[in-house]
Amino acid sequence: MSIPFPSEEWIVEWREQLNDNDEYAEKGQGWGVGFNGDFVFHIRADDRLPEDRYFFIALDDGTCTEAREIDSPDEVDAGFVYRGDYGDWVALNQGDIGPIDGMMSGVFDIEGDMQKVLQYSEAAVAMSETGQRIDTEYTY
Repeated sequence: MSIPFPSEEWIVEWREQLNDNDEYAEKGQGWGVGFNGDFVFHIRADDRLPEDRYFFIALDDGTCTEAREIDSPDEVDAGFVYRGDYGDWVALNQGDIGPIDGMMSGVFDIEGDMQKVLQYSEAAVAMSETGQRIDTEYTY
């Protein structure tokens, strides 16, 4: 059964699959240890999505300890914000653009320690590939 994106159901499924992903567990070792490695994923409204949506992702040492939809980034203390238009998130989820390539090309914006993100770029790729495996319905 397809899961709608963006939705609470989708991000919960992503967390479960991420925590079952041995590659991510290995590549993410050390992420969030000694620094705030939590993310807000900001999905900006575009000509398809009517309003901005936000996901909070708590990451620690190769494990996703929390993943949920939030109403505003102000609700959480995240060390990073990764944002892009809805259509670009769809392209990311479908494997048409990579998380690091998207960031370096300006398709996605990031707030936070860019050096850390680049240091853990293989973990970011594993995270993205995990999302690509979800049977997703793009309702917008």
